[in-house]
Amino acid sequence: MTVKPRRFEIGVDIGGTFTDIVCREPGGALHVLKVPTTRGDPSRAVLDGVAELAGRFGVTAADVARFAHGTTVATNAVLERKGARLGVLTTQGFRDVLEIGRQLRNDVYRVILQPETPVFLAPRRLRKEVPERLDASGAVLLPLQEEAVLEAADALVAEGVEAIAISFLFSFRNPKHERCAAELIRKRHPGLALSLSHEVDPAFREYERTVVTAFDAYVKPLVDSYLARLEHGLAETGIGAPLQVMQSRGGLAAADVARQRPVRLFLSGPAAGVIGGRIVGASAAADDLITIDIGGTSADIALVSRRKPMLRAEGVIAGFPVRVAMVDVNSIGAGGGSIAHIDASGGLRVGPRSAGSEPGPACYGRGGTEPTVTDASVVLGWLDPARFVGGRLKLDPAKAVAAIEHKIAKPLGLSLAQAALGIHRVLNAGMAEGIRLVSVRQGIDPRGYALVPLGGAGGLHATALARELGMRRIVVARVPGVLAAAGLLAAPIEHEVSADFVVPLAGLDLGAVRGKLGQLDARAAELMAAEQVAAVEVAISYFADVCYIGQSYHLEIALQPDAPDLAQRLYRDFLEAHDRVYGHSVDSPARLVGLRTVHRAGGSEVLEEMRFAPSGGPAVIGHRDIVVAGEASLVPADVYDRDALKEGFAFSGPAVVEQSDTTTLVEPGWSAVVDAAGNLVLTPQGA
Repeated sequence: MTVKPRRFEIGVDIGGTFTDIVCREPGGALHVLKVPTTRGDPSRAVLDGVAELAGRFGVTAADVARFAHGTTVATNAVLERKGARLGVLTTQGFRDVLEIGRQLRNDVYRVILQPETPVFLAPRRLRKEVPERLDASGAVLLPLQEEAVLEAADALVAEGVEAIAISFLFSFRNPKHERCAAELIRKRHPGLALSLSHEVDPAFREYERTVVTAFDAYVKPLVDSYLARLEHGLAETGIGAPLQVMQSRGGLAAADVARQRPVRLFLSGPAAGVIGGRIVGASAAADDLITIDIGGTSADIALVSRRKPMLRAEGVIAGFPVRVAMVDVNSIGAGGGSIAHIDASGGLRVGPRSAGSEPGPACYGRGGTEPTVTDASVVLGWLDPARFVGGRLKLDPAKAVAAIEHKIAKPLGLSLAQAALGIHRVLNAGMAEGIRLVSVRQGIDPRGYALVPLGGAGGLHATALARELGMRRIVVARVPGVLAAAGLLAAPIEHEVSADFVVPLAGLDLGAVRGKLGQLDARAAELMAAEQVAAVEVAISYFADVCYIGQSYHLEIALQPDAPDLAQRLYRDFLEAHDRVYGHSVDSPARLVGLRTVHRAGGSEVLEEMRFAPSGGPAVIGHRDIVVAGEASLVPADVYDRDALKEGFAFSGPAVVEQSDTTTLVEPGWSAVVDAAGNLVLTPQGA
C-alpha cells in the first residue's frame, strides 16, 4: 500500500522579538511556533523553527509544498540606517533633487530644523551628474555621454558604493538612456547592485521617483543577501518548495521577483497581519474592523472596511515618502519590549526604544535591565512566568520587579503596582491615538468597528483600547499571536505593473488605453508564468490614476477597459472618490496620469481547512490574583486554557486566557463567548 505524502504549507513572519511560524496541512491541524528572533541573521531563527517543526510535529522537508515569508529586513535597514553604501546618477543639473525635496514641511516648530528629505541615502559627494537629456515627450535632446557614465561609476566605486540608483529626467517616457547606462556599468562593475527609476517607479514627479529608486537600491544588497541565505538554508534542510515573499500591497511574489524590487517589501509582515485579521473578522461576521498587531517592538494598525483593507498609493517609511502601493498601516514604536523610562521633565514615557529579543525584557533573564511593558505584565500577574510562549521561555518575576521598582516606582514615588499600571496606561494612550489616526482623522467612527488584536501582546491590551475608544466588540482569533504568519498562507500571488500615461479624459483614445493595458498585461503574465501559475487561474484588475488638470496629486480609480463609455465612467467615479477623500469635487476637466494592471491568483478565505474542535481538556486551569485598572487591591481571576474552550462557552472578566502563542486579558466589565469558528468574542457587559 502506497502512503500518500502529506503536503505541508509553512508561513513565517519575523518580528523584532519573536519569529512566528505556522504550518498547515490540508485537512489537518494548524501547528504554531514562536521562536526568538536572531537579530544578527534573522534567517537563523527561521531555520531553527523549521527544524523544530520536524521534531515536534513530524513535518518532513520533502513534504513541504509551499513556503511563504513576511520579512522586516528592508524596513529595518532603513530604520537602523544599515543599508548599502549608495551612489546616485542623475541628469546633469538635477544632482540635488534628492536633497531639495518639496516645499512643504511636516515639522515647522523645531528651534533647529532637521532635514525632511532622505539625504542620508546618498550625501552630495555620492550623487553624480551625467550629460544627457530627454524632453517631456521622451524625445532625445542630448544623447547620453557614455564616457561620463563610466567616469561617474568609477568615482562612486572608488568611494566604496555597493549600489547605484539611476534616475534620469523623463526616463519613464523613454528608458533608453537608463538602460544604456546600466549596461555600461554592469560590464565595468558586474557585482554592483543597480536600480533604474523607469523600472522601479515609471511615473512623473521627479523627487518622488528619485526617492523610491534610491530606497530600492539602498536595501537591494541586504535583501538579496538575506533571501539568498534563507533559500540556501531551506535547500540544505531538504525543502524544495519555492520561497515566496509577502509584498507591501498584500500579495506574494517569488523570491527572485522580490529581490528585483525590494522597495515593495517595506510592509511585508504587517500586510500579512491585515490579511489574517480580515479573514478572522469575516468569520465572526465583522465586515468593518480595525486590526492592531502588537509585537515586541511595534504596533501596526490598519482599517478594514467592508472586508477590504485600505490601500494607499504612497507610504511613509521612517518619515520619508515612498511611492509604493501598500496596505494602509500606521506603525508606531509600541510593543511588549518597549522600554519605560523617565524623561528630563520627570514624566513617564514608554518606547519607542525596545529591548527586542536580545537581551530582551528584564524578566527574560538574558542580561536586560531596563523595565519593559512585558515586565509590567508579569508584575501585574497577567503573564504566567512558567507558561510564557507555551512554556518554552521561563520568565524571572524577580528581575521584572527589580527593574520597575528601581527605575520607575521609586523615582516617581509610586507603588510597584501603580508603576506597572502606569506603564500600560502610557503605552495604551499612544496606541489609542494610533487607532484614531486611521479612523477618526479619516472621518470614520471606530465605535462602529470591531477590534481585532493580534501579535504576541495584542490580547493583553485589547479591552483597555476598546474601552478608551468606545469600541463594543473585540474578536480574538484562534491563533492571534501568529496571525500574520497564518495570513501569509491565505494571501494570493500578486503582481502589479504600472506605466505613465498622461492624457486628458476629454476625447480619450480608448484604443490607446487598451493597447497600453495590453502591454502591462503581457509583463504581468510573464511574472505569473515565472511563478508557474496557469493563465486560467489569474484574475485581472485594472486601475487608472486620475486628477484634475493642474492638480498635483491623483486618485486611483478602478476601470473596465471594455466599457464603451470608459471616459465618462472614469470621470464620474473620480468625482465620487474626490468628494469622499477630500470632502468636495468640482465639475472641472480631468486627466489620466497613469495606468496599472494587477494580476492575482490563489488566496483563501479561511486560515484553516479543518473545523474548529476544542482539545477536550478542562477549561479552567487555575486561579490567580491580578492587578487591574480601577481596583484598589488585587482581584481574583480565573485562568482559562484557550485550546479547551468549546463553541458557546461563555465567561466574564476578570479572567486570563492562555495559549501557546499569546495571552488575552479580559478585564472586569467584559463578557466573552466562543463562536462557531473558535473566535473569542468580547463585549462590554450589558451591551
